[in-house]
Amino acid sequence: MNRSYHAWRAAVRIARRDAWRYKGRSTLVLAMIALPILGVSAADLTLRSAELSTEQKMERVLGAADARLEDPRLGGVPMHQAPDGRNPTPVGNFDEKPWPEGPGDLKGAIPAGAKTLKDTSGSAKLRTEHGLLSTDIHELVATDPLADGLMTLNSGRFPDKAGEIAATSHFLESSGLDIGSTLTARGLDTEFRIVGEYELPNELKTDEITALPGTFLAPLDKALKADDLPGTGATSSYLVALGGDGFTWNMVKKTNTRGITVTSRAVSLNPPPDSEVPLYQQEEWSDYEESNASKAAAIAVVGTVVGLAMLEICLLAGPAFAVGARRSSRQLGLVGANGGDRRHIRAIVLSGGLVIGAAAAVVGTALGLLLTFALRPVLEGYMGQRFGSFDIRPLELLGIGLLAVVTGLLAAIVPAITSSRQTVLAALTGRRGVRRSSRVLPIVGLSATGLGIAITLYGATSTDSVVVVAGGSALAELGIVALTPALVGLFGKIGGRLPLSPRLALRDAVRNRGRTAPAVAAVLAAVAGTVAVATYAASDEVQQRAAYQAQLPAGAITFQNMEAGGRDVPAIRNAVQKNYSIDVRADVDRIVVGKPSCEAYSTEKGCGRHELVVPKANVCALHTDDSDKLSPAQRRKLSQDWRCKESEHYSEQEVVVANEKLLSALAVNDPASVSALKSGKAVAFDHRNVDKGKIGIKLITDSAKAEQLIEQRKEVPGKVASFPVHQAAKSAESYGIKVVLPPSTAKTAGLATVPFGAYFSSDKLPNSTQQQKLNAALDQLGTDSAVYVEKGYTGDNSIILLSLTIFAGLVTIGAAGIATGLAQTDAEPDLKTLAAVGAPPRVRKTLSGFQCGVVAAMGVILGSAAGVLPAIGLRLTEERQELKWYEEAMDQGYGYLSDAPNVPIVIPWATLAALLILVPVGAALLAALVTRSRTAVSRRAEA
Repeated sequence: MNRSYHAWRAAVRIARRDAWRYKGRSTLVLAMIALPILGVSAADLTLRSAELSTEQKMERVLGAADARLEDPRLGGVPMHQAPDGRNPTPVGNFDEKPWPEGPGDLKGAIPAGAKTLKDTSGSAKLRTEHGLLSTDIHELVATDPLADGLMTLNSGRFPDKAGEIAATSHFLESSGLDIGSTLTARGLDTEFRIVGEYELPNELKTDEITALPGTFLAPLDKALKADDLPGTGATSSYLVALGGDGFTWNMVKKTNTRGITVTSRAVSLNPPPDSEVPLYQQEEWSDYEESNASKAAAIAVVGTVVGLAMLEICLLAGPAFAVGARRSSRQLGLVGANGGDRRHIRAIVLSGGLVIGAAAAVVGTALGLLLTFALRPVLEGYMGQRFGSFDIRPLELLGIGLLAVVTGLLAAIVPAITSSRQTVLAALTGRRGVRRSSRVLPIVGLSATGLGIAITLYGATSTDSVVVVAGGSALAELGIVALTPALVGLFGKIGGRLPLSPRLALRDAVRNRGRTAPAVAAVLAAVAGTVAVATYAASDEVQQRAAYQAQLPAGAITFQNMEAGGRDVPAIRNAVQKNYSIDVRADVDRIVVGKPSCEAYSTEKGCGRHELVVPKANVCALHTDDSDKLSPAQRRKLSQDWRCKESEHYSEQEVVVANEKLLSALAVNDPASVSALKSGKAVAFDHRNVDKGKIGIKLITDSAKAEQLIEQRKEVPGKVASFPVHQAAKSAESYGIKVVLPPSTAKTAGLATVPFGAYFSSDKLPNSTQQQKLNAALDQLGTDSAVYVEKGYTGDNSIILLSLTIFAGLVTIGAAGIATGLAQTDAEPDLKTLAAVGAPPRVRKTLSGFQCGVVAAMGVILGSAAGVLPAIGLRLTEERQELKWYEEAMDQGYGYLSDAPNVPIVIPWATLAALLILVPVGAALLAALVTRSRTAVSRRAEA
């Protein structure tokens, strides 16, 4: 034992000195191993620091209070809740009676003697330097001790008198305002001065202002109701401080009996067992936590990714260790000459991997810590929340560091075995000898490749497991890696027909397969991953493009406004026409029943609604009360019935009042429909509403009562107005509109209408300047309307493919460059021999360039073939899953909602062409440029 210890100690010392002697090569390998360690350690530190403890979470939610009481608006009926205050559920069965709703007695639920702080939240539109900005409103006394921790004051102060507000940093950035600026709210004439800047630790990107209670929300509610504008949706809660043991679980359950939920610090820190939580004892309660199977699948996927990353690092670092062992062959020969056996040679080379791996672990972890610390503000801004603390987990960082050590050892295994097999005489004289390629390795590689392909196809076609597909793809890639030496030999067959420099480069690569094969395999691994992602992304883009449902014809524009009886609609129509390039403008109105200010389906007093009548013969059986009695086969058949086919588009109004210009804006090329509208006849696009050449529109005077009748599955009474109708061609697409009613016909029938919106056709899309001008015009109008422009499918996969191609090129050129640098170091005697026999200086440059290009080309070709397999496997798995979901939807009668899934497999030929041509050429040119053309001539064997 002692003897073995001393042998390893000596081996480590030799390896350490050798690494220090050849600093360039050692730094290269260290950087390759340390870089992923840096990334993983930085990611671990970032995630752990962003992960808040329970105490930190409670501080950001409760401040310095013991609990927060909130009203879930369940009518004050007794209810149950989870220990964290979520999932409020009323006690009892409400299947046969209305669900409880309405306010509860929030103030009455506060324990006697408790200190309280009212916290009210809402929203409003505030006028800024650029226009109107939707902003969250927070009203509370921010200087109260109970509010400590809710907000972090960055500069200035919190408001302490009327007319003052504080704003978040993000709001000030978005609004163009600063401390000392004034602003107003839409609906209020009062000016407010900003006196402080703060941030919400959990929501750094939130636009919010804080004011004293009653500053905004109460006045806005009154003003908005007077103007028939939407309310602010203000809600209040109370922060409560009790002292002692705080708000216990028993107190929480008692408060729940009054219909109020509680978020308690004491309960969150020491939650009760599930057996004491009434909510968890209900039969309908289900735990939505991840299953063990899904967790295991996630772990397996992460393990596969980490394994492939380690493989690539080993393949890149392996040649460096191999070259290092050959450069130190004389030193290793001296060890053998002095009594050392093969075990000692292997130990020295393995110790090189151990030393560099340990150094990479230290350097990578240290740089990860420093990088995370330096980028902490950037990371917090990207995630939108502050770290709880700078949380360093020594055991986790140690495990990540051990990964570097293991990677270094794995990279040195093959060079260690190769060096130990060399004879002492060959090592001392510098002769490399001739070794036959392994006959077993190609067989193993071919078997692994075939087995991996079989597993991948099996996982894709017979299971729903992505893990099986990933595992099979990884095994196939490992098999191709094992085949690389034999494949490199096959590439050498074409060398006889090449010019001098590429012929020498190819023959050198084939002759030194121990150096070339790992480098080619490293390029293979990098390219395979990129090709896999590129193939998947290209296939997904084609699928998404095919599945994209345009809301309008290409280039068409629309807006729909339900506010205040269409008061702002005419001004919005003019603003769009003024700022955009418009060919045809079609104004549309909507039918109103009751007050003109009523929105569609509003249940306010005095508001009614209208709906299209569907003749009984045209009613889909899937939508009747007896649909539960249908068998899966009947549902499947009915889902393809024309009466059950639903439009894939949606419009706020199924019936609109407009003239024939609407058809032109919607690109409906149907002369008969145009003639019908001109003659005062309605046009129907949904054939289910047509009965004997007429349509019926039911006018319902009381929307609230209609809702109750619908819940009770009863017929809703109402007057039916009938109109003669022209049935549009089945191929005509109306984008959600079912009936177009001419204005003259609506007026003759006595229907009340209000402006609803407009549709526009345009021959070119608006540019950024036009959009900004329109937004400014809409801000001046003070409207919430959104103008929609149909731009067609605008997927970002093209950018992803370009990024992947660039990334693959950089990685491939880097890997090929590393291999070329090592090849030059390893082949320095050969280059000096070329110079000695009179080879021109440019031969050295061209030879280096072709060496790099050969490695890159072989790696790209093999990687492209290997990368397509996992993408195909994943696409087949997705197709199987989507078909399964579609079949289930058909059995439930939902097949009418979509067509059968189409999951295409598309090869990104442009990306492959860029990899196959540009990357090897770029790698060769770069290598040629950085290589010196002249070198000193010396003896072939140096002492």
